Amino acid sequence: MGAWAVPLPSNARPRPHGPLRAPAPSMAWQSWPAAFLWVASCGLLLLVLALVLSPRSCRARRTLRGLFMARSKRLFFRIGYSLYTRTWLGYLFYRQQLRRARNRYPKGHSRTQPRLFNGVKVLPIPVLSDNYSYLIIDTQARLAVAVDPSDPQAVQASIEKEGVTLVAILCTHKHWDHSGGNRDLSRRHQDCRVYGSPQDGIPHLTHPLCHQEVVSVGRLQIRALATPGHTQGHLVYLLDGEPYKGPSCLFSGDLLFLSGCGRTFEGTAETMLSSLDTVLGLGDDTLLWPGHEYAEENLGFAGVVEPENLARERKMQWVQRQRMERRSTCPSTLGEERSYNPFLRTHCLVLQEALGPGIGPTEDDDYSRAQLLEKLRRLKDLHKSK
Repeated sequence: MGAWAVPLPSNARPRPHGPLRAPAPSMAWQSWPAAFLWVASCGLLLLVLALVLSPRSCRARRTLRGLFMARSKRLFFRIGYSLYTRTWLGYLFYRQQLRRARNRYPKGHSRTQPRLFNGVKVLPIPVLSDNYSYLIIDTQARLAVAVDPSDPQAVQASIEKEGVTLVAILCTHKHWDHSGGNRDLSRRHQDCRVYGSPQDGIPHLTHPLCHQEVVSVGRLQIRALATPGHTQGHLVYLLDGEPYKGPSCLFSGDLLFLSGCGRTFEGTAETMLSSLDTVLGLGDDTLLWPGHEYAEENLGFAGVVEPENLARERKMQWVQRQRMERRSTCPSTLGEERSYNPFLRTHCLVLQEALGPGIGPTEDDDYSRAQLLEKLRRLKDLHKSK
């Protein structure tokens, strides 16, 4: 386990030494060589021909058509995801999102409320259409850390309003809606370091982090926890509450939301389950600061799979009141999440029974829970598409 101590900024001092600035992620089609694309195209063509020349049986025709659509959908998604994460098309898409969100929500998509704990301030910043960036501020030293600053303009405005110096950026993962502001902010603040996983291709990364490494900024002690699944190198950041005698704070990116969890783009259900269990090992009073405002939608889905959960019902009523006034719903606590978040309740028999046959206790409990998590994720995706 290592630690990074961020030095105090100085206009006279050159940029701090350390690991060299990492180049921007490769924009080549690294995972889609020409031979593979050719074979995939031929396969799709053969399936089209099979549909055209299908047997007279309507059942056979429907089966072939369903197989074609399912495989095509998965293939097209993987191609689209690769374009988004590995080429400049993803960056252009992000810039379009940014322009639309700024026009639609000139003051942000939600009204947020900062939390102050004995000289440490956590300030949520609403960005894009439903994302949250954060400033973590040591109010005595006037130093700030930004988490997932996807809109550099909004984050910079908050930095100037608070009158603080940005010395570090903590990036949970590579997706542009979390990393899009790294370049502009790190250029504007010459002493600012960009932290994140070296496995994730984070734009303008300068200081790679591994599991359990600590970043120190003034009184702030922030631990990186490896939580792969949404992406291969996804990290969450845990602000230790002990130095300021307050609650610890978890900045969860796209791993965990209020009553939800992120999609598994670059892993398996087993990988995501392990990452969620990492979070479950933290204290009940830990504050959860997620990467998106998904509370109302997530609690609606939780009501489908656990309609008798009273904790969920009470939280839903509160969330609906908040959203009627466009108020933010973060933070929640991990203790709360354990009571109503179905993705953290895969050990609960009532949830296993609610999802029907094929899910239940086995000799390998983790495998059974991973099956349940995978089924929950499929149901959640269907629920969202309705």
